Amino acid sequence: MKRVALIDYGSGNLHSAGRALRAAADHAGTGHDILITADPADIAAADRIVLPGVGHFADCAAGLRAVPGVVDALNSAVIDAKTPFFGICVGLQLLATAGLEDGRTPGLDWIGGEVDLIRPGPGYRIPHMGWNGLTLPRPHPVFAGLGDDPHVYFTHSYALTPNDPADIAATADYGRPLVAAVARGNIFGTQFHPEKSQGVGLTILANFLKWLP
Repeated sequence: MKRVALIDYGSGNLHSAGRALRAAADHAGTGHDILITADPADIAAADRIVLPGVGHFADCAAGLRAVPGVVDALNSAVIDAKTPFFGICVGLQLLATAGLEDGRTPGLDWIGGEVDLIRPGPGYRIPHMGWNGLTLPRPHPVFAGLGDDPHVYFTHSYALTPNDPADIAATADYGRPLVAAVARGNIFGTQFHPEKSQGVGLTILANFLKWLP
């Protein structure tokens, strides 16, 4: 059976993400089982891995590292075995070298760069909350079929700025561009919440389940 490991480390919107992934599997016809888990053996055996995250970077990083064996299992599966991976919101931010919220906290360092307070254009408030359009610098299979003006749902005050601009898969205009998604090899992540982004989000998750990086 094909299986998605949805990582439970006490810091994610697990049930909403799980429902959205099950709907995406039905929509895509991939037959994936969605398993909410913190078991390294489940991570190693999964066909795909999703890391959600809600809250502060430091709290989420501490929560992830507090679960025995999970970080090692993620590194083995994603970096060594090249299992397709999707990070959502703080789950994307944890891919960074470090986060600067509540002091400097090391991330997984899969995407070089830092997570810092967003700097929107004049007159724009922090947090960045609500619907916003995406600008795609280049095609990516996970963003296939979104139409001419895809809008997705954000709620965040911090964002990752990759060291390598080639890692940026999408931006959003909030008075100035903010990084909305990153991609490198088998690794993909969105600052926005696909599970809250209605039809566009469903398409993105379905694309991820079919993606062959």
